Amino acid sequence: MRQDARENRERILAAAEEVFGAHGAAGSTEEVARRAGVGIGTVFRHFPTKEELIEAALLRHFDHLTGRAHALAADDPAAAWRTLVRAMIVSGATKLALISVLTDRGGFPDSAAAASNRLKAAVSDVLRRGQDAGAVRASATVEEVYLLIRGLAQASATMPTPPDTLDRAIDVVLAGLSEPTG
Repeated sequence: MRQDARENRERILAAAEEVFGAHGAAGSTEEVARRAGVGIGTVFRHFPTKEELIEAALLRHFDHLTGRAHALAADDPAAAWRTLVRAMIVSGATKLALISVLTDRGGFPDSAAAASNRLKAAVSDVLRRGQDAGAVRASATVEEVYLLIRGLAQASATMPTPPDTLDRAIDVVLAGLSEPTG
């Protein structure tokens, strides 16, 4: 694929994540094209259907977070843990909206399940590193962490939440997941 085509594809996917993440199925491919700075024909050359576009945006979302988790491996385990959990919660409403559109239109694609599993494995690694460093409660499991992330993401997706309120709620979750001292 040519460099300009790759750049167009990336802009289209970023715009699709924004549009469908904010508006769900009501989002339009025309709005995606406008935000990406391309024509609608360019969008459909890359993604022949709206479902393919949304699926690709969801895969990009999972892959971006997985890449971020792997990149954080070089950081201090406690800082890496906090950064990853915060990123997952803040972007969780978008992920939930994308998933909702796909499941309403025929189910969760195998490609998305595989990408989700890769992310979960990366999160497990960051969690384990945080636990080994004494920064995260040893008894915490990735399933519990995912439930907390999903809970805050769902709450912020269904009701307007000021960013500072969400930040404080994330701080509470991270404090609860910290290894108790004393």
